[in-house]
Amino acid sequence: MSATLPVAQCAIPSIGVVNSFVSSLIQAILVAQCGISRPEYWPPDHADEAHHHGVNKYDYVIIGAGSAGSVLASRLSENPKMEVLVIEAGGDPPQESELPSLLFTLSHTNYSWNYYTEPSDHACWASKERRCYWPRGKMIGGSGGMNAMIYVRGNKHDYDGWRRKGNIGWGWSDVLPYFEKSVRPVGNDTHPQGYVILNKFDTFDDDIRQIIRSGVAELGIPTSRDEIENSAVGYTDMYGTVQNGHRMSTGKVHLGKVSGRRNLHVFKNSLVTKLNFDKTGTYVDSISVLLREKIKLTVRAKKEFILSAGAINSPQLLMQSGVGPKQHLQSVGIPVIHDLPVGKNLQDHVIVPIFYEIQKNKALPVSLQDILNSIYQYLMYSRGPLGATGINSFTGFINTKSNNLSTPDVEVHYLIARRQDHATLETILYAVSLEDDMKLYLHSALNSTHILMVMTAVLLPKSVGQIKLRSPHYKHNPAIYPNYLGDENDIDTLLRAMKHHMRLEKTSSFMNSDVKLMHVPIKECDNYVFKSQLYWRCYFKYFSMTIFHPGCTVKMGPDEDKSACVDRCLRLRGVNNLRVVDASIMPKLPSGNINAATIMIAERAADFIKKDLSRMCAA
Repeated sequence: MSATLPVAQCAIPSIGVVNSFVSSLIQAILVAQCGISRPEYWPPDHADEAHHHGVNKYDYVIIGAGSAGSVLASRLSENPKMEVLVIEAGGDPPQESELPSLLFTLSHTNYSWNYYTEPSDHACWASKERRCYWPRGKMIGGSGGMNAMIYVRGNKHDYDGWRRKGNIGWGWSDVLPYFEKSVRPVGNDTHPQGYVILNKFDTFDDDIRQIIRSGVAELGIPTSRDEIENSAVGYTDMYGTVQNGHRMSTGKVHLGKVSGRRNLHVFKNSLVTKLNFDKTGTYVDSISVLLREKIKLTVRAKKEFILSAGAINSPQLLMQSGVGPKQHLQSVGIPVIHDLPVGKNLQDHVIVPIFYEIQKNKALPVSLQDILNSIYQYLMYSRGPLGATGINSFTGFINTKSNNLSTPDVEVHYLIARRQDHATLETILYAVSLEDDMKLYLHSALNSTHILMVMTAVLLPKSVGQIKLRSPHYKHNPAIYPNYLGDENDIDTLLRAMKHHMRLEKTSSFMNSDVKLMHVPIKECDNYVFKSQLYWRCYFKYFSMTIFHPGCTVKMGPDEDKSACVDRCLRLRGVNNLRVVDASIMPKLPSGNINAATIMIAERAADFIKKDLSRMCAA
């Protein structure tokens, strides 16, 4: 949200008092801006001290200060006898990270890894160069510093499915206590302990929300939270990791909150470039770290290294260090230490955005005064639209086969760009790296209508991709092959989802509010009848992209599962002192946003590690 403000030219001068008022106001606003993010939110940086005085040997070294790594650091350092180090490739998040409404503004910046997928024959064609943009957080809090903050545990059947595949201890009854533990306030002012802070987002698009709510109610889909809790299907406002208009990532509420502990250190702007194995390959002797892209450090651990770099960076680092598919590593000239299917089993909740126009030629445009009021409300009181994610927190979980089934196969998110609010629309479209001609059409339409963007995600994807290395060098981004829509089942799910959206279009709620599906011109797709199955199939090929939920690339599984890389205690196969703890270990994605599940995995892993001290974590 931005605007060009006119420079004040006062024809009638002030004698001084009004000038003083205005100066005081400007000073107050500048002070308020500095207060958006305070240094005490984030842990101090010990990297320079280590460079000048030598690196201590820590009990546990955690690679990555994202959603999982920050939780692990908090939990493991609860024991004052355990020395814990966290190594993060980025630094503190920028001010924009704090404002829920500005989540898309961190894309294409230095606070993201800014990955792109490889060109595909059947997806991402509306994106520049037919490559979907995959931002991943590069800062304290990781991707939790730039996500939509929506907290979804997933479905009971997701985790029972993990257990049925041989992952003993990972069924719903096993993981539920860790979901609950992660949000339970613990500690006190003297001895605080981090935990997830959840609240409902403030709402400022009630008119649009009510149109959708009434429409889905006409289709017989639950819209009350109690109904959804019982059936797992329906539309509701979700809880998020937010408080008083500020983001509450685990980088803040876990790692930052307890960073005063003497046994917990953090290295910022420090990239781990390699895991160095001993001659037997069963033990990580040390890791190589590059501080600020120029200073080399070597770090050792007394007990364990814990890899929490995320679903892309974790497999990348493992493969660069000699752990991965033998044939692939040999093809890029890396000596093979462990032949494991690292990088395979890549899964993501592919989304297809569609667009509704609302009250064309009748919608009231956003005014400059509206924008200024929003800015002032947030700076001075941390309230108003800037402190919320708009209608994005209003989420639908539906089963496209039947409203009576309790396992959703589609998740629906909404974004609204109000008439003539081109800054908001541009921020969203730039964040997904949309082609210029598509952007121009949508901006032109926004001059006369509100645009409601409906993000439809496939929750149970059958399409599975892979991450590969381009070269042995850490500076080269990996090659990402998500294989979106590679399985016909995913296309069938999306076709059923489009029927759902078209039924919504015909409800009295939508028709009375003049809500209609937009026909975005696509030359190839316009050879087919608009809204026909052939049209939608073509449309999916163009408008397919990520919902930022990649996972499953260092899969957890039992010994007999040859596609698995870590055991149920998240220990890398064949290595005695290395665990992987992040979204990459998921055998299959849960049916919902994955940040809550990632936090749960870290809570579970912390217990595994603590129990290992007493030899209670069986093989």
